[in-house]
Amino acid sequence: MHLARLIRLGRIRPQWSADLFFSETEWAGAFILNKKKPPTKVPRIREVIHLIAQLGGFLARKGDGEPDVKSLWLSIQRWRDFVSGVEHMREIRHVM
Repeated sequence: MHLARLIRLGRIRPQWSADLFFSETEWAGAFILNKKKPPTKVPRIREVIHLIAQLGGFLARKGDGEPDVKSLWLSIQRWRDFVSGVEHMREIRHVM
């Protein structure tokens, strides 16, 4: 998914469920990389976008507004590498 599109959807449809755009491994990975326990129910897209952006320097403070393209761009590769590693470990049956 293109970063600009993801950011726009997070701003205009923050209440949408994250599973419309992310697999369970992807949204759970965003929580794990931020040292947070993944929720049992699917989070909202805005929350997942904020978690991913925090990996790239977005602070997510109350007055910070929404993440920009740069903070997502800096963090998305780290997040994708983590998700890819988890998926590979599941494929070879070394379940985490």
